[in-house]
Amino acid sequence: MTQALFFYYFAGATVLSAVLTVALRNPVYCGLSLLSMLLHVAGLFVLLNAEFIAAVQVIIYAMLLNLKSEERFLHSRYAIILFFALLIGGEFLLVVLRSPYSGKVGAFSAEKVIQIGHSQTIGMALFNDYLLPFEIIGVFLLGGVIGAIVLAKDIP
Repeated sequence: MTQALFFYYFAGATVLSAVLTVALRNPVYCGLSLLSMLLHVAGLFVLLNAEFIAAVQVIIYAMLLNLKSEERFLHSRYAIILFFALLIGGEFLLVVLRSPYSGKVGAFSAEKVIQIGHSQTIGMALFNDYLLPFEIIGVFLLGGVIGAIVLAKDIP
């Protein structure tokens, strides 16, 4: 009962914060709404016993959030934004409900994950089953970091 209550709280607060992030005109309030949304999504990850992913999300997105922007954004077309948000959300829900992987069971049961730990389970799955995709993504991320450094470098 309490887990369902926490789920409904985190889900409702996430949706409300996401709508406020898009709808508010002040960029500082938009940033605070975005931070609230990310924290509530981290709460949903905690409910799924994925504390590692929750901590990584909070750390990464808190570092990337910049509230010092002076640029004003005007959001005067609320009806269009709401229409497209509902359209994309409905399509996403349709894809999730018709997914062939929706009932697929992983190699690690919940008891085994609790027994050996979340981080170790992620490492075992990542480096045993998904080693090649992990290395390919690492090369792509390295290229992105090098590109960001080159773009951020001051050219005299």
